[in-house]
Amino acid sequence: MAELVAGFCLPHDPLMASVPKINEQAKADKVYEALEEVNRRIRAMNVDTVIVIGDDHYCNFGPHCLPQYLIVIGDADGPREPWLGVDRYPVEIDTALATHIMNFGFDNGFDWAVAKNITLEHGTMIPIHFAVKPHESAIKSIPIYTAAGVEPLLRPRHAYEVGQMIGEAVAAYEGAQRVAVFGTGGISHWVGTAEMGRVNEEFDSMVLDKMAVGDVESLIAMSDEYLVDAAGNGSLEIRNWIMAMGASGARGAELICYEPIPEWICGMGVAELKLAG
Repeated sequence: MAELVAGFCLPHDPLMASVPKINEQAKADKVYEALEEVNRRIRAMNVDTVIVIGDDHYCNFGPHCLPQYLIVIGDADGPREPWLGVDRYPVEIDTALATHIMNFGFDNGFDWAVAKNITLEHGTMIPIHFAVKPHESAIKSIPIYTAAGVEPLLRPRHAYEVGQMIGEAVAAYEGAQRVAVFGTGGISHWVGTAEMGRVNEEFDSMVLDKMAVGDVESLIAMSDEYLVDAAGNGSLEIRNWIMAMGASGARGAELICYEPIPEWICGMGVAELKLAG
């Protein structure tokens, strides 16, 4: 039987790829090292597949199509954005497990949108590139896109419920895969506004403290109005972290790294979720 053995929350900031050199390089290097540590940990746990939860930034989707949550079950490559400075390459998808999760969701009242072929944008490709590292390992991916950046937004409670369903689907899979889940994005950042470049370290510390004790209910209870006012429109991506906490049954988290980096317009947090049991 498949087993979900690890969970992590981490950024998917595109500037990690496109602007690798910043004024305070030591801060950037700590983030890069934290993502290397995530990769070391999933390799040490013999992870076969990583479920990567991110959100689209009007790259693949737009007014013509705005899925609440989408799972990739077929061919994928990435990144879509040439300005990232990363050459596009194929990403191996665990199509059997992804199809199982899709069908498990359908059978239990969760209406997935589905991609059988996709070019991944930075919301899932940055964590795949830096932490799954498919160009160096045989670890497969299952990208999941949520409505966490563009209205209409996925409701936080439902994000948690989708996550719980994903965890149940993995447990019900007859394959022998060892699975990890990544919740990606955030923490505080303002995108395309006059405050872009601001980081709210107090807010970020509060979120990480809530995660440390497994208080997902406090994260779910944060209104979108509060998030945008306190931590910017980019903080709406907390939904992806909530979904990962639901999938893993997280009862806490260990902070690996936190760095406020204005040049990357983001409070950059990396944490390992403590699994139930």
